[in-house]
Order: sequence, then C-alpha cells, then structure tokens
Amino acid sequence: MTVLRYLQAYPQHLQDQIRQLIASDRLGAYLQQRYTEQHAVQSDKALYAYAQDIKQQYLRTAPPLDKVLFDNRLDLTHRALGLNTAVSRVQGGNLKAKKEIRIASLFKTAAPQFLRMIVVHELAHLKERDHSKAFYQLCEHMEPSYHQLEFDLRVYLTYRELPGIV
Repeated sequence: MTVLRYLQAYPQHLQDQIRQLIASDRLGAYLQQRYTEQHAVQSDKALYAYAQDIKQQYLRTAPPLDKVLFDNRLDLTHRALGLNTAVSRVQGGNLKAKKEIRIASLFKTAAPQFLRMIVVHELAHLKERDHSKAFYQLCEHMEPSYHQLEFDLRVYLTYRELPGIV
C-alpha cells in the first residue's frame, strides 16, 4: 500500500481514492483538469503586491508587511511551504519587529489557487499565531474554499513525489 505522507490526517476513504488514481495513473490528469492555469506572480515584487492586496482587503488592522518573497531554501524537507517571521532589531532605544513572509519557490509554477491558499495561510498568522479554530476560520473568511485547496495541495505534493514526476 502506498504511504501518502501528506494525506495521513485525512479519512481512509479519501486516501483510498487517491491511491486508486495513482494506481490507474490518473492523478496527474485529475490535477490538470482541476487546476489548468499558472499564475503570473513570478517575482518577489509581484508576490509582495499580491500579498498586500489580500491583506488590504481582509486584514487592514494587522501589522504591516515589510517583506514577502519566494524562498529557494524552503521546501518539503524542511516541512515548510511558507514561513511567517518577525525579525526583531534594536534601533536606538526601540525594538522594531519586521514582519516577513517567505513562500517556497515551488509555488512559482503552481496553480494560482495554491499560491493564494498559501499566502492566505501565512497572512492569517499575522492575526492568529497558532493553527487554532480561529486561525482556520480566518483562512476560510479570506478564501472560502481554503480546506478543499489545502487538501488538493496535499494531493499535488503527493503527485510531485511519485516516481518519474519532476
């Protein structure tokens, strides 16, 4: 039986459906049918503007973003697709915290829905630090199909790890 490491928390019947798609070599076609486009956000500057637009629409009172960028060092081996950090620096007698969001570079070639989902996830951390019920409610507020996109992203990551897939 194929171990689906990104889908282990999901019900067995969903895992079985994905295993059937893998066995019949139809998982790629399934994903291609659902996610046909590629987004145009290719630079760090464009990603910053993209994140700022979503933040402005849903999180106006959240702390300002100082940096948003694609990070080549974030990948699945670090178990991180996105990272939300506060870099603290002393300036004179004040402590300044700069908010940064880093998105794994694999999202440069992902479907626009996946990019939005991961940006929404990281923006939600500006208000809710933990993955709590309130955190996921905020994610759903910003992206109503958040949970489906998270599942499909996990399916996509599973597909990327199949032998013969680049």
